Amino acid sequence: MLPLARWVMRGTPQAAGAAALAAIVPWLFWFSAAVAALVTLRRGLGPAMPVIVAAALPTGWWWMQGDTIPLASLLLVTLMATVLRARMRWSEAMIAATLIAAAMIQLGIFLPPGGAGPLLEQLSQSSPEIERMLDTLTAQGVATEQLATLLIGGVTGLVVLLAAIACLALARSWQAGLYNPGGFRGEFHGLRLGGKELAVLAGLALLGMALSMPALAMLAWVPLLVGGVALVHGFIGLKGMNGLWLVAFYVLLLTTWPMILIVLLLGFIDTFADFRGRLARSQ
Repeated sequence: MLPLARWVMRGTPQAAGAAALAAIVPWLFWFSAAVAALVTLRRGLGPAMPVIVAAALPTGWWWMQGDTIPLASLLLVTLMATVLRARMRWSEAMIAATLIAAAMIQLGIFLPPGGAGPLLEQLSQSSPEIERMLDTLTAQGVATEQLATLLIGGVTGLVVLLAAIACLALARSWQAGLYNPGGFRGEFHGLRLGGKELAVLAGLALLGMALSMPALAMLAWVPLLVGGVALVHGFIGLKGMNGLWLVAFYVLLLTTWPMILIVLLLGFIDTFADFRGRLARSQ
């Protein structure tokens, strides 16, 4: 995809056209967001505005059709690209995106038209088992509609945040491939949350629980997860291990909850232990 990124960076018309065309096609919103992020990273927010607007118009149309994911992803990746360009720290960019994604969940942006109520009715009518389960939860005093609202909004917001981070990583890899070969590999392998950033995430999670804003607690662990993934990449890179180890790692990460917990724990410990720094010094 690097030749395509090189063509996109020839000028604003090419970038804007590519971003708009990709945003129109269903399930290509990620490419549109990555193009907008690439131009933002390279040229800054002001010069990138024509490209961002070109991508926002089709994704805004999708929003009106009920699909909020493309435009939300574009907004988050543009925010992160702006922060990353200014601060040169992935952790700060992800924390900023986490706050905005949590705000979107709390505002109900990711809920279907009419809220979760009509969806629950459709599910209960289509399946007697789901109807019995909902009746049981209601009898136990659980607000099923409120729970469904949180689950639908939270899961969608989590997917959007992860998609935006992936789009930013793609854009950053394009930028490195075009202007700084090998730079992204070193940057991502060295990604590590500092003590202050970890404290901010913990504070956001506690604040979310205290203020009845569960979206903050649901998303605050995402930057830590990315830090743990970067730790695994860095360890495999420093050891010169076969790329199949990464394939196996991602298969386990995507299919098993224990692996997610292990990666989170590794990211947490690495904040204080700096495994990659110790390994590099020992080599």
